[in-house]
Amino acid sequence: MKKLMVFLAAMVLVTATACMEKKTESTSTVSGTETVSSSTTTISTTVPTVDTATTAAAKAEVKEAGHDAADAARDAAHATGTAMETAGKEIQRKTKKN
Repeated sequence: MKKLMVFLAAMVLVTATACMEKKTESTSTVSGTETVSSSTTTISTTVPTVDTATTAAAKAEVKEAGHDAADAARDAAHATGTAMETAGKEIQRKTKKN
C-alpha cells in the first residue's frame, strides 16, 4: 500500500511538471524596409491545485474501509468455522445412533 501511494505521488508530480507549459510565438511581416504587421501570442497552461486535506481524508477513509473489510472477513471465517463444527457434530451424533 505504501509503495502504491509513493507511485501515485510520483505520477502526480510528473503530470504536474508536464502540464506546466508556456509557449510564446511571434510573427512579423516585413515589406521592404518597413514592418507591416507584428503579433505576439503567449499560451500558458496552469496546473490544477491539489487539495491535500481532501486527499488525506480520502486516504483515511480507504484505510478505514480496508480495516472494516478485514474485520468482516474474520467474522465470516469465524461464522463459517462455527457452522462447519456444528454440522460435523450433528453428523457424528446421527451416525452414532445407527
